[in-house]
Amino acid sequence: MAEARCPASCGELIQGWILGGEKLISCPVNWFSTVSVADGVPGHCERPRMRQMLRAVLAYFDQPADSARGLHISFESTIPVAKGLASSTADIAATALATARHLGETLDEATLAGLCVALEPTDSTLFQRLTLFDHQTAATQISYDWQPSIDILLLESPETLNTEDYHRRHRQTALRASAASLAQAWQLFTQAAEHHDYALLGQSTTLSAEASQHLLVKPDFSALLELVEDLDLYGLNVAHSGSVVGLLLDRQRHDVEQLYWQLHQRNISRNYPSQHLLTMVPGGVR
Repeated sequence: MAEARCPASCGELIQGWILGGEKLISCPVNWFSTVSVADGVPGHCERPRMRQMLRAVLAYFDQPADSARGLHISFESTIPVAKGLASSTADIAATALATARHLGETLDEATLAGLCVALEPTDSTLFQRLTLFDHQTAATQISYDWQPSIDILLLESPETLNTEDYHRRHRQTALRASAASLAQAWQLFTQAAEHHDYALLGQSTTLSAEASQHLLVKPDFSALLELVEDLDLYGLNVAHSGSVVGLLLDRQRHDVEQLYWQLHQRNISRNYPSQHLLTMVPGGVR
């Protein structure tokens, strides 16, 4: 048996029209999908695309296609699905590496990215470093040598959204219209990574979130911006193809209990009834 796990993403730090196409930088957090591959009969509880990925990895290593019939996939996941938390990327990336390990092989990040985007649009959580990524072609992979030490209060809406359905929408006009904002957001992010500056990071993510409102509206967005300002949080980020919002903070510096109270007092909690205090973690499949 071989095992691998991949983190969730609290939406994206930035996403939009950058370098001539849509790119993103995921926001890995400490929720995980853990996948095991072992000899045995295939079960009935696999997540979508896990079996497809297993077959793709077998083909990559020139293994007989019918050997898939003798491999069993099992998994555990703490990641809510259809919320913009990269649950599917975590599932298939962990499946890929677990399959490779079961075969006595391994996969580098570039190969893993190529295998994943061949199945579906993929988050950059599969990279150890924060990475600007073309999530549909894997053609762009620009990594940053900074791992922010930051907490995120993830606001979970009951609303769900299938990522593949979202990507089938005609979004290019709106994406291009926000290109100047995303260029600024990317520049701010690059400066934040260079100087390890959390204020610049928050400015970057908030600017990208504001641009995303033209594509996928988040309830109470103006109230959330006011809350960030009033409590001097670093900023906020959103799932650009999902329903969650993240509030960027430092639990040692910011009053988390006051934040919870303010979310209730301002009636923001009605649209985000589930709230989770998480930590940003390095990406990559373990």
